[in-house]
Amino acid sequence: MTAAAVRSVLSEAEWRSRAATHRDRLDALVGPYLRARAAGAKHPVLDFLFTYYGHKPAQLRRWHPGFGVALAGAAEYTGSRGYHRIEAPDGVSEPVSTADPEFLRVRADTVSFIAGLLRATASRPAQLSCFGLHEWAMVYRTGEIRHDAVPLRLGDAGTDAVVESMPVRCTHFDAFRFFTPPAVPRNNRQLTRAGQIDSEQPGCLHANMDLYKWGFKLTPLLSSDLLLDCFALARDARELDMRASPYDLREHGYDPIRIETPAGRAEYVREQAAIANRGEPLRKRLLASLISLLDQVPE
Repeated sequence: MTAAAVRSVLSEAEWRSRAATHRDRLDALVGPYLRARAAGAKHPVLDFLFTYYGHKPAQLRRWHPGFGVALAGAAEYTGSRGYHRIEAPDGVSEPVSTADPEFLRVRADTVSFIAGLLRATASRPAQLSCFGLHEWAMVYRTGEIRHDAVPLRLGDAGTDAVVESMPVRCTHFDAFRFFTPPAVPRNNRQLTRAGQIDSEQPGCLHANMDLYKWGFKLTPLLSSDLLLDCFALARDARELDMRASPYDLREHGYDPIRIETPAGRAEYVREQAAIANRGEPLRKRLLASLISLLDQVPE
């Protein structure tokens, strides 16, 4: 990136202040959990955000301004993934660090895929009738427990009976692929990775959690402010996901949503709709950022 291609330069005082605000906000969201995790503790709900998704807490804590914004006095970013250092733009007295356009060029296909998936997802109406049964289908007719030391709230037989009592309507391949073999044919459609773009819809908890995944996959091309907004949604969606799951998480402070009852299903739909409503503007912001990136891919 040449100096002329940089849209703006943040002074060292300004970007360090924004970075500190970012860290403070992350601590407000999951600070106690992160401190316990650093000490070796495991958490059956929140570990998912860092183990399954694979984005480490230290990576999330580091603030990035996004593509086209340069940082003055930020030599520590030199050598970081996706960054390079360029000569000072007009009005700046020293070299600056900024996201590397070569990194964007290499990641352009990923940016394009994610944009297409988000656009397709946003084009569909939200479906709010799955009742979180994907987690139940992952333990259907098996004696295995997917989450260590967390019991099934209704036991094996009771869990199986819930799955058999209503239609399974999962639309998210990355949930469906963990279904037990007996649960797979119970889904109302057979999902594939190749067909992911044709099946995802904005009411799905996991599709909304994945806004965080898509964001961090493109670090540092996207603003960490947007990424943390997506993380906050993913945290709340994950908590809802597990409260409606077959697991008994009351010892960890999570009251169950009893989807085996009409009242529980109604509660789940209300909470799922709230997550979908929060996800809609985030999906739009993320898609707008990706379209902007695609417009700036170097030749």
